[in-house]
Amino acid sequence: MSSLFIKKRPEGPGKKRRGEVKDAADKKKKKKTVNLREEIESDSDTEVAPTRRRKEDEEEELDETAQEKKLRLAKEYLRQLQEQEEERLEDESEDVIAHRLQESVLEQRGKLQRPLAKELIPPEPAEIRLLRGHQGPVTCLVITPDDKHVFSGSKDCSIIKWSISDGKKVHKIPGGRKGCEDRHVGHTTHVLCMALSSDGKYLASGDRNKLIFIWNAETCENLHKFQGHRDAVSGLSFQKGTYQLFSVSHDRSVKVWNVAENSYIETLFGHQDCITGLDSLSRERCVTSGGRDGTVRVWKIAEETQLVFSGHDGSIDCIRLINEEHMVSGADDGSLAIWNVSKKKPLARIKAAHGRNGEAGLEQPYWVSAVAAALNSDVVVSGSHDGNVRLWQCAQGFRGLQPLCTIPLVGFVNSLQFSSSADFLIAGVGQEHRLGRWWRIKEAKNGLYIIPFKKKQTLAEGS
Repeated sequence: MSSLFIKKRPEGPGKKRRGEVKDAADKKKKKKTVNLREEIESDSDTEVAPTRRRKEDEEEELDETAQEKKLRLAKEYLRQLQEQEEERLEDESEDVIAHRLQESVLEQRGKLQRPLAKELIPPEPAEIRLLRGHQGPVTCLVITPDDKHVFSGSKDCSIIKWSISDGKKVHKIPGGRKGCEDRHVGHTTHVLCMALSSDGKYLASGDRNKLIFIWNAETCENLHKFQGHRDAVSGLSFQKGTYQLFSVSHDRSVKVWNVAENSYIETLFGHQDCITGLDSLSRERCVTSGGRDGTVRVWKIAEETQLVFSGHDGSIDCIRLINEEHMVSGADDGSLAIWNVSKKKPLARIKAAHGRNGEAGLEQPYWVSAVAAALNSDVVVSGSHDGNVRLWQCAQGFRGLQPLCTIPLVGFVNSLQFSSSADFLIAGVGQEHRLGRWWRIKEAKNGLYIIPFKKKQTLAEGS
């Protein structure tokens, strides 16, 4: 008798029973239905929301009064104007930057010349201010880059920092008596020269005692003292944009210092007599006047070379750069000269620029004791002891000098400097010449004269 056996097929690991497959399919269908319902509901929500927002906006607009609507429209208009103004300012700033870059290139080449002479209007005598505080003749001065303060040095051995706007003393570095150098911080003999770094951080001052003092220009605190010259320090100048300081002396040498590091760099020789004047701009070079050796020299510091110029008949007592390529000098023969740094003879020379003094047959020209220039312009100024400061216009190409005006000042004009904007000129005046006591003008007042200028263009714009 045979028995019937039914063998069950084994279920694989990935297979399910038919009932279980059906249940899973039903669940999947339900899940899809639920998801679909959720999607439909979410879509319907997004359609309803804008409609609701529009109704709210309409209600807000209905609630807005006429006054509120005007205010809202005015605010929108102001916002549009502000955006337009910002765009305009951006365009103007780009133009200004491009103009400044172009001016900088021309300045480096010595070809930037602002036509200033035709714009200046000389001041009335009543508009000139006198600042008094020194007991001796003012020998030197320097104006801060922001045109807010001026430092003055004197034969009384003191330095005073003045506020130009109100003429008040901001700070005074008192002078000491000769012989107390070890105890006194500052000068104990005549202060002959000063210089200010182009960022207004450091003030340097030199005296007859062969010393150079470095000061904090803001606080007038003494920072350092340079020693090395063998005679009176007669000129100081910072290279523009750096803390490199040039100094000249009656010992006939030019020295180079690094003020930021309180270090000495080098000494240059060439002049055959006391050096009386010094100036420099942004190039690594300086110009000097050599007193009775009758020469003006351009020192190229990096190359350690010098160019020699001659053209005055007497002692050359002062020199200033007009731009990187041109300079003006004055001498005790009364002459005023304009130079190009690439030509050995003056481009223009005015004899007896301040007239003559003395009896008939013994007339002597007034010494030109100070010169200055409005930087990168066509205006220079000279001073003497004839009772006047004289302004001059440089002709085209600096090949001539024409008188512009005279400003009456009694005394020896020992130092002159224009403000950076050329809105005013400051003259340091004394009863004596800064380098000696050959004459004494008793009626003169020791002090600083602030000489303001008006400009025709500014007046036209104001009217």
